[in-house]
Amino acid sequence: MLKKFIFSLTAIMALSLVVMAQDKGKEVTLTGNIVDKHCAAADMATHKKGCVLSEACKKSGLGIFENGKFTAFDADGSEKAKAALEKSKKDSAAKFEVTGTVTDGKMTVKAIKEIG
Repeated sequence: MLKKFIFSLTAIMALSLVVMAQDKGKEVTLTGNIVDKHCAAADMATHKKGCVLSEACKKSGLGIFENGKFTAFDADGSEKAKAALEKSKKDSAAKFEVTGTVTDGKMTVKAIKEIG
């Protein structure tokens, strides 16, 4: 009887882990500033898009800075972010809404929209 109980408990735990692992690819929307990893600690209100679009800063990787946290984009997301920044009329402090999935700290970007 004890063996059946332990086996059942183990099976339930294994299924729970599978369900939890599937949640990692859940779509999220983050709102903040598009910035390079190198300058993520800078003051976003004064950080210029020319800096983000410079070759040196782009090489460090682009991402979104939201509520004090930097979330990196994958390569395709970085290209979408670059296009969004180039299109923006603001030179600094532009806010963006970025939708995509975050896996292991890196975001696969589905859409980027400037909101302010």
